[in-house]
Amino acid sequence: MTKVFIDGSAGTTGLRINERLEKRDDLELMRIDPEKRKDPEEIKKYINESDVTFLCLPDDAAREAVGFVENPDTIIFDTSTAHRTEEGWAYGFPELSKAHRDAVISGKRIAVPGCHASGFISLVYPLTAAGILPDDYPVVSFSLTGYSGGGKKMIAQYEEEGRDKELDAPREYALSQKHKHLKEMQKICGLTRTPCFSPIVSDYYSGMLVSVPLFTDMLKGKNTPESIHEIFCSHYEGEAFVKVMPFGAEAESAGFLSGNMLSGRDGLNIFVSGNEERILLSAAFDNLGKGASGAAVECMNLALGIDPAKGLDL
Repeated sequence: MTKVFIDGSAGTTGLRINERLEKRDDLELMRIDPEKRKDPEEIKKYINESDVTFLCLPDDAAREAVGFVENPDTIIFDTSTAHRTEEGWAYGFPELSKAHRDAVISGKRIAVPGCHASGFISLVYPLTAAGILPDDYPVVSFSLTGYSGGGKKMIAQYEEEGRDKELDAPREYALSQKHKHLKEMQKICGLTRTPCFSPIVSDYYSGMLVSVPLFTDMLKGKNTPESIHEIFCSHYEGEAFVKVMPFGAEAESAGFLSGNMLSGRDGLNIFVSGNEERILLSAAFDNLGKGASGAAVECMNLALGIDPAKGLDL
């Protein structure tokens, strides 16, 4: 039976990973004494006795924990920002390409993507890989997220009785254009220009909607919404976790896309809309699902050679 240790199981991501794994009969969850959960020697022992360790920690703590690894067979899945662009680490988005999937399957160090980054990369990578989106394109992206993405502190802030009225409305943040996900968004997609990124947090618990608008006259070749839709259909053909919605599917919801449409689910839906001059790409998913814990479990399943959807809700 596979032994699994979650370092940082008290946080939002760790808790959701634990929820997905605790009912499985093929895994043994290793429970550290709560009083020793920050004891370096105890953490080191648990990591090296595990077959799989999930790091659900701040960046510096994740780097420190990786330094504890002595068992060459222990597979590390890091959900922090620390290793997503580091050499020697697989980027845990297996649907991007065969190379990404193979790296997850064979790797011992897998970096789980950021939530905003997952939506952005799902939309931009297929177009840069196809040579349609120039690597110096001035990409702009907006991302609407539920407040659970901000962790325990933000969850408490939004759910506090008598909270500030400004929390009743969506709030734009990361105005300095230095959001921590930008580095992976740029590198994984092969962009030479850093995207202009506008994340927005709103008053609902979980779910995310990332959008990327494009001007067709700035793309390579002649492109329409229909032709771009075909590229996505081809790129993600046969993928269980990434579903390209039928062209025009937004009409089923009167032309609206909701940020919480996949709350509680572990897949990601892609919509292509617009006209011959301006195309809008949209990715809907759960920031705690395909944007975090669900993606981590999917990668673990692949690395263990079992059904990647085991224990997940698509």
